[in-house]
Amino acid sequence: MSSQPAVAANPSTDHGAASLDTARMVIDREMEGLQAVKQSLGTQFTALVDLIYQLKGRVIFSGIGKSAHIARKIAATMASTGTPAYFVHAAEASHGDLGMIAPGDLVFCLSNSGETKELADVVAYAKRYGNTLVGMVRRAESTLAKDADIAIILPAVPEASPVGAPTTSTTMMLAYGDALAMALLQKRGFTPSDFGKYHPGGKLGTQFLRVASLMHGGDELPLANEADVMEQVLLVMTAKRFGCAGVVDKTGQMVGIITDGDLRRHMQDGLTKMQAVQVMTKNPVTVTPQTLAAEALAVMNSKSITSLFVVEAGVPVGIIHIHDCLRAGVM
Repeated sequence: MSSQPAVAANPSTDHGAASLDTARMVIDREMEGLQAVKQSLGTQFTALVDLIYQLKGRVIFSGIGKSAHIARKIAATMASTGTPAYFVHAAEASHGDLGMIAPGDLVFCLSNSGETKELADVVAYAKRYGNTLVGMVRRAESTLAKDADIAIILPAVPEASPVGAPTTSTTMMLAYGDALAMALLQKRGFTPSDFGKYHPGGKLGTQFLRVASLMHGGDELPLANEADVMEQVLLVMTAKRFGCAGVVDKTGQMVGIITDGDLRRHMQDGLTKMQAVQVMTKNPVTVTPQTLAAEALAVMNSKSITSLFVVEAGVPVGIIHIHDCLRAGVM
């Protein structure tokens, strides 16, 4: 007589619950660290903001290991938000990269222990050549903290890792760096348009593209004079391939536009023998070179047109097609 096998516990379920518990513990611990950093901010922080704001040189960030990754990210954030900053890896510093630190630069070293031997050359260089040295560490009694002109001591919140791997400490470093960068951004009056200048290749950059950077000009412009007969205008429209032609008066001012729709409306009127002024639509919608490309695209969408002439003081200087905007990622 066979017996039914016992039902075993599902180990994957048990392990999954343990994983969730661990994950929540890590996040709780790091949130505790962030709250502690927030509470620690005071006059030292505002003094550092003022010091960097008035700095003639750059902020040189350095570190080793996980601290180096955080230092590199803070440097990148500052550089993209108006504060000249650069990252020098501590391990490369003594092999020539110390030359990247110039007189007037502020040296900002990140280290969990404050005893990292690879930072020694960076610290010594800063002290020797009179660069202001800022150290961000967890231990106030560490060598880096003692050598620094400004020592930022991270709150004594334990690491979220049971083996002491940098977790809470790097989160606190990153948050402090972001807070410093944003305080400097606010102090400089740095605008979204300024930010876009440093991000021309990203989605944000496309929001600040100007028509001038996308428009076609010079010989690509499909233009005709008021007195030109339509036989000539049709040749221009065919050659330039924008599906339209701008019409200018004797002074070069744009007075109208001829599109495929205008051609169809006058097809029965002996179109080819008519003058451009008789066929054109007067007072066309135009933009300037400084118009945002996103605004030009919105105009084309709202008017159900595919091209816009670009004018300065009434004179056509370019033309922008809807495909130019789409290719550039303008949405």
